[in-house]
Order: sequence, then C-alpha cells, then structure tokens
Amino acid sequence: MGISGYDYKTWRGLFYPEGLSARHWLRYAASVFDTIELNGTFYSLKSPDVFRRWTAEVPPGFLFAVKGSRFITHNLKLRNAKTALANFYASGVLALGRMTGPFLWQLPAMYGFDRERIADFLAMLPRDSTAAARLAEGHDDRLRRGALVETEVRIRYRHAFEVRHPSYFSDEFYDLLREHDVGFVVADTAGKFPYSEAVTSRFVYVRLHGSRQLYTSDYTDEELATWAARIERWRDAGLDVYVYFDNDAKVHAPRDAVRLGKLLANEE
Repeated sequence: MGISGYDYKTWRGLFYPEGLSARHWLRYAASVFDTIELNGTFYSLKSPDVFRRWTAEVPPGFLFAVKGSRFITHNLKLRNAKTALANFYASGVLALGRMTGPFLWQLPAMYGFDRERIADFLAMLPRDSTAAARLAEGHDDRLRRGALVETEVRIRYRHAFEVRHPSYFSDEFYDLLREHDVGFVVADTAGKFPYSEAVTSRFVYVRLHGSRQLYTSDYTDEELATWAARIERWRDAGLDVYVYFDNDAKVHAPRDAVRLGKLLANEE
C-alpha cells in the first residue's frame, strides 16, 4: 500500500510536517507506507547516485515500483526500443536491488492495441536483474551522469501494463499478458478511461487516480470498503497486491492510502 510519487510541495504542512526539509520527505513517507511508485523515472533518465540515495532513505523491506520511461511508451510507442530500454535500466535501476518492486508501463490513449508491437516489446523486457544488467550494457551516450550495468543480487522482475485505449480491453491482450506472466493494471480513472479487473499474472497492480474527478477527488468510506473487499478477494486467491494512490491533488493520496491500510489491517 502506498502512493504514486512523494515530492509534492502542496503536501507540506498537510502530510509532511511543516518544518521538515524536502530532502527528508522520502524518509518520512517511507515511515508511513511500505512502497512508493517512482514517477520521476517516467519523465527523465536518472543517475545511479539518485537511485542509491533513494535506497538509503528507506527501511529494509521497502519496495519501489518503477514507472517506465515515457520516451519508450509515448515517443517510441514501444517500437525500436532496445537501446532506450538499455538506457533506462543502466540509469541506476539496478541499484535498487531487493527493493525493486514492479515496473509500470503506462500506455497513452493515443494508439490502440497491435499484437505484434506488444508481443515484441514484452519479449524484450528483462525478467530478472541479471537479464536487466545484460540489457543495460547496450546503453548509449545519453547517460551523461554515469551508468550502472552490474547487479549484486539476482532478483525476479515483475512488469505491469496500464492501458487506456479501448482496444486493449480484450481477451487477446489479456491472453498475451498471461503468456508472458505480465500484470494488468486495475486503474480507477473517474470513468475517463475503460475499466477492467482482469488478472493476468500472479500479482495485481492497482492505481487509484480518483473515483469522481481524475487526480483530484478523494475516496469515500464506502468506496474504500469496496476496494478493501476486492483486495482481500485477490489476496485470498493467493495473489500479491500492490496498491498506489495517485489522487495527489489536495493531499488525498496519502490520507486515502492510510485509511485503506487501516481497513485492511482490521480485517486481518
């Protein structure tokens, strides 16, 4: 249970204590939640030092979900992406080690399902840190702040797709994900995009963007109770469940995550 991102100035004094320096926000958020989604990796390539700093700020057992580069998903549209994937993994991802959670690949609503395009990309994705290190060796000179192409531990990698074009909400896409043991993101988008609870892997990845207004509205007690019931159903089926609140406006995300966490704790 956690939040999508943590670096929000509007949270100062409302979630983060008023006098807490921004450089300590991650440490504070990690004292409340056991996982956080790294959204900055979507917008730009980071450096190994940045990833090392992130891991130093959180306790043992913490997990970072890592959002895949929008250059890959939005600009390249998943095509001819091998070098871009190498840059992504060489940018410091390997420094996360055992703190590596699922990789989130968010596709825009601008292009529809193409089986060949998706299948080719799925085949390129590394399934563990050793494969990621081999892939990272193919990086180019865009990594001006250093590259990391070695891993100290071999850990399994999980990947999940958040899709928005209606053509992806089909058995053909779900079956392709199942074939590669890749997760389908259950995304609540206030009705803006299609919705499905398809289970395509041994884990479920949930993103809660807001039930009534995208990124802005909070969740009612009744809505959170419904989500708690869904999560319990998935867990009872033996699935791991990762939940991230992305309704960051008006500081709803951390508050709702805490409330849902308490509901689930009371049920255990």
